Amino acid sequence: MGKNKLRKFAELEGNPLVLQYPFGVVRQSGFPLKGRWREEFFGNSNPIVLELGCGKGEYTVGLARQFPDKNFIGIDIKGARIWSGATAAMRDGMKNVAFVRTSIELLEYFFAPGEVSEIWITFPDPQMKKVNKRLTGTRFVEMYRRVLAPGGIIHLKTDSPFLFTYTSMMTGHNGMSIIESTSDLYSTLTPDDPILNIRTHYEQQWLDRGLTIKYLSFIPGDGKSLEEPPGADDIAPDTYRSYSRGYIECPQQLNKEQ
Repeated sequence: MGKNKLRKFAELEGNPLVLQYPFGVVRQSGFPLKGRWREEFFGNSNPIVLELGCGKGEYTVGLARQFPDKNFIGIDIKGARIWSGATAAMRDGMKNVAFVRTSIELLEYFFAPGEVSEIWITFPDPQMKKVNKRLTGTRFVEMYRRVLAPGGIIHLKTDSPFLFTYTSMMTGHNGMSIIESTSDLYSTLTPDDPILNIRTHYEQQWLDRGLTIKYLSFIPGDGKSLEEPPGADDIAPDTYRSYSRGYIECPQQLNKEQ
């Protein structure tokens, strides 16, 4: 392991915004903040918003700057990625940001039923061949429903035509309430919409090539078990090769780490 990674891991250990609990400990003793995030970590009663697969934490921190009346928690398994956002948030004294280093599949070990108000899924791997690993597949959305409060919202932001089509079919087949759906985000929303104020370098690469970003927000609700949509296996696969995620291009919100 390189010295730079070792340094980042050491700094994460001392960062109070980052929580790292081995799964064995959580499974045996439970997670102490489950059901008590607002009172014991944030010290307020504001809504909790998750970003799943947060990577370097740019989106988590960017949203937290725009919405100080909400608490934002980034989830990712890679500590070296989390370091960037966690370091920036601590440096700037942000009180409405946290990061949890864990697998998304373990979400229910960390959050109680109804504890989360919104979930953001930003540019995930579309997992075109593995629906069980797809973050908007029914397996994961069933899990999200168990931690979301009534009326809780899921946001998907993606460059993948495949994932956008699949998620649209899945939500439609299961009768979910759609809040916003667009296959061309930047030509649909008004320029002052806060969603447009956070733009990753990854997004900009696509926009510069004349391609589009897709956005879908929906309320998964509760009730009957979810079903995979008929015809999902026939969705045309994406034909491009994804760029790496990169940094966010909003220096007014998050300075790039050197």
